[in-house]
Amino acid sequence: MAISSGIFSTFLSAETMPLLKFPSPTSTLPLRFLAAPPANPRMVRSTVVTCATASTGNRAPRGIMKPKRVSPEMADFIGAPEVSRTQALKLIWAHIKEHNLQDPSNKKNILCDEKLKKIFAGRDQVGFLEIAGLISPHFLK
Repeated sequence: MAISSGIFSTFLSAETMPLLKFPSPTSTLPLRFLAAPPANPRMVRSTVVTCATASTGNRAPRGIMKPKRVSPEMADFIGAPEVSRTQALKLIWAHIKEHNLQDPSNKKNILCDEKLKKIFAGRDQVGFLEIAGLISPHFLK
């Protein structure tokens, strides 16, 4: 107990108190630094500044973000011969929402119309977690 109370008293010692003082009204700090300090000193948030390198900003898409050739059925649905997996899922979900194809009693299930049946192997109903697996065969190597 003595060790833990020593750490706690060091944390709240007078050495940390200057961090909680208000700046003078004549200082040129931005307004966000003039806000009142939090009531609890443990609630102080720190910000992390990261530097973006030039190589990551111009990198070609990889993995699920990389456009791939798709099957004729998927190309008819999407309207393009190449698409990324993420974009395909976005377009499928946009079609589902636009045509109100979610089951009203269980929103986790999708009621397939004729366009979706071509993509989902003729199934009438699909769970939303199954969509990613059912579109996998449509992406050609």
